[in-house]
Amino acid sequence: MKDICKDLADEHAALDAIVKGLDEAGWQTVTSFYGWSIKDEISHLAYFDRSAFLAATDVEAFGKDVEKMIEGFTNYDDLHDKVNSVGRSLSDADLLLWWRKQRAQLIAGFMSVDSKTRLPWYGPPMTAKSCATARLMETWAHGQDIVDVLKASRPGTDRLKHIAHIGVSTFSWSFKNRELEVPDQQVRVELSSPSNKLWTFGPEDAQNIVRGTAEDFCLVVTQRRRVLDTKLVCEGDIAGKWMSIAQAFAGPPEYGPE
Repeated sequence: MKDICKDLADEHAALDAIVKGLDEAGWQTVTSFYGWSIKDEISHLAYFDRSAFLAATDVEAFGKDVEKMIEGFTNYDDLHDKVNSVGRSLSDADLLLWWRKQRAQLIAGFMSVDSKTRLPWYGPPMTAKSCATARLMETWAHGQDIVDVLKASRPGTDRLKHIAHIGVSTFSWSFKNRELEVPDQQVRVELSSPSNKLWTFGPEDAQNIVRGTAEDFCLVVTQRRRVLDTKLVCEGDIAGKWMSIAQAFAGPPEYGPE
């Protein structure tokens, strides 16, 4: 768990550096993510960092927390509003302190378990390493919403490989989640990393191929960009269809910004 925890902590720190100097108006800036403010984005991250900490350290407490969260559940918009209201009720400074506390506890919690330990979550259980990887993905993705609206600079790093791996692993899910038949052919993914390495996934002889930068691929699978707004090259109908619906996270079918 040491390596993934270091990368997760580094991803937290990179986003912290962007938001820590915001004034009150800055925290209320509305992002492209369904009208959420920057404060909502950080509230969301802090809440689920706390949830992941409980999943890693106190399964019973996690279960009770889930019951409380979904009490009166009617739709996902109301659920997200309920979750974000926790951090939204805090002052900007207190929210930042709360997020820092939750993520520090999260890293400590992850470091206390074996990487293969299966942890409960809102969907199927996952290994501790997978849970940590998912937290990194979500931190980066919601961070992208903030980077976009602030027009901030955030150089890509090789931490993107964790997100690319999830993107490739959720190939079947992206189709099933939309009640579409999962293609019986595999797709080859070839990505250039921020450090100019070549990351490859899938068989070399695949007829369907996705090529491009790791950042573009990660933006698409986390639905922060539509594939046509990137420089990704898709060879084959299956590759093109996948990139048009790719979804590396759980929940109902969603689509990136227009």
